[in-house]
Amino acid sequence: MNPAHWHLLLNHVPVIGMMIGVLLLLWAVLRSSEELKKTSLGVLVIAAAFAIPAYLTGEPAEEVAEYLPGVTHALIERHEDFAKIALVVAGLTGLIALGAWLFQHRAKWLVPMTLVFGLVATGLLGYAANLGGQIRHTEIRANATAAGEAMTTEGQKSSEKKKENDH
Repeated sequence: MNPAHWHLLLNHVPVIGMMIGVLLLLWAVLRSSEELKKTSLGVLVIAAAFAIPAYLTGEPAEEVAEYLPGVTHALIERHEDFAKIALVVAGLTGLIALGAWLFQHRAKWLVPMTLVFGLVATGLLGYAANLGGQIRHTEIRANATAAGEAMTTEGQKSSEKKKENDH
């Protein structure tokens, strides 16, 4: 496996893990379940921990992807810049979740704080993932519809020309 494979494999864990952890924590708070709180805080710590290797494999993945057709340096840089922010917030979320897990009886305010940071981290990780997806998936880029329509029009024109030449 090359570095791009590792990056693509690892980057899903913090995005999905953070979302699951936040949903579990919200459910635990609503149900007043201490056991589910502990579990959800653990999920958030693990998700945050996976953000580190996901981020660190980004630079080597860039070396593999930057010369592929359709890949632009601007898309990679946008993804990388936003991923730094997402990494920091995810890391803070993981640290707060760890504190909430360790000191939940003495610092009950850490659980709601974890929930807030987790929600923000989920959004940031999701957006960073979307920007990363745009690097190779042209269909999710902002101008995908216009480009797709242009390609369809060009495809129709060439198809019509071919039909004319066949007759």
